[in-house]
Amino acid sequence: MTTTSSSRSFSAAAFLAPAVSALALWMIVPLAMTVWFSFRRYNLLNPASRGSVGLQNYILLLSEPELWPVIGNTLLMVGWVTGLTVVAGTLLAVLFDQPFFGRGIARLLVIAPFFVMPTVSALIWKNLLMHPVNGVIAFAIRSVGFEPIAWFDDWPLVSIVIIVTWQWLPFALLILLTAMQSLDHNLIEAARMDGAGPLARLWHIILPHLKGATAVVIMVEMIFFLAIFAEIYITTAGGPGIATT
Repeated sequence: MTTTSSSRSFSAAAFLAPAVSALALWMIVPLAMTVWFSFRRYNLLNPASRGSVGLQNYILLLSEPELWPVIGNTLLMVGWVTGLTVVAGTLLAVLFDQPFFGRGIARLLVIAPFFVMPTVSALIWKNLLMHPVNGVIAFAIRSVGFEPIAWFDDWPLVSIVIIVTWQWLPFALLILLTAMQSLDHNLIEAARMDGAGPLARLWHIILPHLKGATAVVIMVEMIFFLAIFAEIYITTAGGPGIATT
């Protein structure tokens, strides 16, 4: 019996080894190269200028006065976008789980922004929607008698948060709606018959059921949000000053 179990474990390990090895290399090699280059002098404009610099790169980074404001900008953006997408995604998941006329078309439309390229999304928001003179939002604000907002000058970080939230809200909705559809609706119906209101059903039944899916959304979004570049570079290029760096 023991020999059979050992042989089965060995066979399973042999089948898993290629995939695990490939995954390990895919993760470890870039990490090792990053650590290696952090101790080297490397200039793309002058490839001949190379050599070891020890801890000089780290000293230069930590002595940079703009480092901490930039980290603060990053944490603010990640926190706001993650919070907004999770809250709005949860509410939309509850809404789209209900039967109503045109639900299929509505789902398709609300998911569509996730398939727009980041550069294209940034250009649309910059030139078509948020432009202070010719933008759709400026036209709507002028039509009710107010002065348009220069979004990328007056509210640069807020503008980035809006753009990224618009693009990533469909991802949160997809994950949370899938989890929502696995909920036993008999529980909700029983709670409704017992007198539980919509908020009580949301707080005591739906949100606990979505806990695992919410954790997945937060984890995945934080990984990608920390690497966002195109939306910032196209719209503000990190400015004004370092407001969105």
